[in-house]
Amino acid sequence: MIPQAKPAIGEEEISAVREVLLSGNLAQGKLVKQFEEEFARAIGVKHAIAVANGTCALEIALMCAGVKKGDEVVTTPFTFVATTNAICMTGAKPVYADIEPDTFNISPASIGERITKKTRAILPVHLYGLPANMGEIMKIAVENNLLVIEDACQAHGAKVNGKFVGGIGDIGVFSFYPTKNMTTGEGGMITTNNDEMAEKARIIRNQGQVARYEYSMLGYNYRMTDISAAIGLCQLKKLHEFNRRRKEIAEVYNENLRDVVKIPVTPDGYEHAYHQYTIQTDKREGLREYLTKAEIGTGIYYPKLLYEYPHLNKYRRKCQNAEKVKNTCLSLPIFPLLSDEEVRVVVNTIRRFYGK
Repeated sequence: MIPQAKPAIGEEEISAVREVLLSGNLAQGKLVKQFEEEFARAIGVKHAIAVANGTCALEIALMCAGVKKGDEVVTTPFTFVATTNAICMTGAKPVYADIEPDTFNISPASIGERITKKTRAILPVHLYGLPANMGEIMKIAVENNLLVIEDACQAHGAKVNGKFVGGIGDIGVFSFYPTKNMTTGEGGMITTNNDEMAEKARIIRNQGQVARYEYSMLGYNYRMTDISAAIGLCQLKKLHEFNRRRKEIAEVYNENLRDVVKIPVTPDGYEHAYHQYTIQTDKREGLREYLTKAEIGTGIYYPKLLYEYPHLNKYRRKCQNAEKVKNTCLSLPIFPLLSDEEVRVVVNTIRRFYGK
């Protein structure tokens, strides 16, 4: 069986976790601080604040941006629900803009059409590891006095014109779920160059404390453990190699599948992190069934637009491109431990399906 995704955990991570367990210092401590410092340095920002997961990171980032009840946040309906959940948890309203059909990312033109007097922020998602059009998004934000919160949960190491995502907008968010480009088991990170936002994020994640038993605001227990940070420190050292391998696999897919399916695009100046390798095909269901029978895993990310779920239907907006793409996209196996032979099996099986 060739899985669609698989975490790359080695002896280094196991040894690091064992060391933490034996130390007895399991909660947020010196390793979390070290992980924050090294992650901030790796993507070129002043501050990185580690939290329990990516959803916590999104919620805190929105709070740090001043998003509150009655505000609107423009975002994409074609992504994982955590992005919308975090907006709703602040009491704000998600306003869905359409996507660009070739990149899967939020359309700047559609963002412009959705802005109202209630809009507080733009929340683009760097979907599948490809950065959104940050140049245009930042321009729109400046023109309308809006903040930009980057959802980089799928895009560790992705770049726009040499600059890492998570450090382009006002504040960024990463997830370290097991299938991400790097993992801590569960975990998240907030990144920013804004001192005030960083300090507020640190206070919110730790029960609103500025010092022990000194509370300055409402807060939560959204802390990361040293156990998770130990894994993260090992994974961060491997991230460049992980991404190099993902790109290598993607290039094989590109070369061998471009004549049978619509392959992913990467605009000039963009560096794709290939969290997912997502093709488009009108024969998706047949292809997926064929691959499943051949014991090749695939993923559909995402089968529905977020406003198609009953509890989010009140936020429905016409997103023509997203409504079409959701029926044609299929994600193929791509992870660092995938062998060259397994890649060839995937390619050859797909080509056989198309009679090539």
